[in-house]
Amino acid sequence: MDAFAETAKQPELRRDLGPWAAAAIVVGTTIGSGIFLVPTDMVQAVGSVHMVFLVWIVGGLMTLFGALTYAELAAAMPGAGGEYVYLNAAYGPFFGFIYGWTQMWVAKAASIATLATGFFGYLANFAPGLTGVWLTIPVPIGPNGGPFEIRYGQLLAISVVLFLGGVNYVGVKVGGNVQVFVTILKIILIGGLIGFGLFGGAGNTANLSSSVPAPGGFTGFFAALVAALWAYDGWNNGVMVGSEIKNPQRNLPLTLVFGTLAIMGIYLAANIAYFYVLSGAEVAAAEEGRVAAVMMRHVMGPVGASLVSVAAMLSIFAALNGSILSGSRVPYAMARDGYFFASAARVHPQFRTPFVSIILLSVWSSLMVLSGRYKELYTIVIFPSWVLYGMTAAAAIVLRKKRPDMPRPYRVVGYPVVPVLFVIVASILVYATLQGSPRESAIGLVLIAAGLPFYFH
Repeated sequence: MDAFAETAKQPELRRDLGPWAAAAIVVGTTIGSGIFLVPTDMVQAVGSVHMVFLVWIVGGLMTLFGALTYAELAAAMPGAGGEYVYLNAAYGPFFGFIYGWTQMWVAKAASIATLATGFFGYLANFAPGLTGVWLTIPVPIGPNGGPFEIRYGQLLAISVVLFLGGVNYVGVKVGGNVQVFVTILKIILIGGLIGFGLFGGAGNTANLSSSVPAPGGFTGFFAALVAALWAYDGWNNGVMVGSEIKNPQRNLPLTLVFGTLAIMGIYLAANIAYFYVLSGAEVAAAEEGRVAAVMMRHVMGPVGASLVSVAAMLSIFAALNGSILSGSRVPYAMARDGYFFASAARVHPQFRTPFVSIILLSVWSSLMVLSGRYKELYTIVIFPSWVLYGMTAAAAIVLRKKRPDMPRPYRVVGYPVVPVLFVIVASILVYATLQGSPRESAIGLVLIAAGLPFYFH
């Protein structure tokens, strides 16, 4: 019996996710560790606070243009796998496979690993022993060619990933409810941090005009943009669970567009608070990029820094849960079409979840936690992700020509300017990332290319 006959007998996924769960996946998965950490990388790259805000706005508009474009595709084709479905329809199975392979082995897994790394970094504020080395392997594959080291905190980060894999194993509704609860809670906490920064009496408007020595120019701007886009990354996760969202033709466009606008507002407000309390030099000098903790230490002392660590861990926890929930649907969708290991298409008869895909993604992401540091991991994520984001946005144009009669409950505002601009800027970003971070980009390309033999097989 072939894979198609086997999967045809399998139970189906259920539409158990309402609009609040869909919105929580978009907002909760996007707002993770980046907002607490990347402003340091950004000001180090561009130099001035004004330029940092420009980068946040440009990154937000790019993300919004992508969300507007994706909304048309999601409403027309609300299936499991998101971009995998759209690329398959626009360009054929080869490009759908390349997306799914990259998402499984590079983009989503590295994203989960990056979040988990950030989680243990914040937890180390309470338990410094987590940064200690558990095992040293005398092979020169560590940072700067040093030995490969495994830290206690990495083991804890792996346990968090596996725990959330278990939560999503037992039902999409369980995972969705967890996502709604922790997303609401973390927005309240982030709102509190913003309020303390703006009204805590420790600010100075002169800080908003400060600057530091930095590369600047085109190179600096796009290095900062990569950092900002990592913080925005995750806005597209809602489309991956399209087959499990109720009334997807209405709820997917609404959650994509308004969720992205909400994220932009939260990010800009947080950065106003940071740079109102801290000068550009203080943000640039923040240890390991923990700018939110430095700000709250200025406002409330050590207690404030501890509160930030709690808020950051909760934020990362929500993003991890949403990433596992959404990302596991991609290998499932590929396997259903015969382009991935057949077992990944299995749906649990009781929980109605793609349980094999959830296990596979959780285990692989856990291994990637051991592979590198936070900044290296998010650069590996951004490069292949934006290659595929650009191709997906272009798919909206291709499908308008290729399948003009396809029902489109939502049509992208500003067509074709919005998708074209998104594709152009995505192409520039990919080029700049390749030039600025050749090692991390090369790792992403090698992992993508490794999928070609599997496709032809």
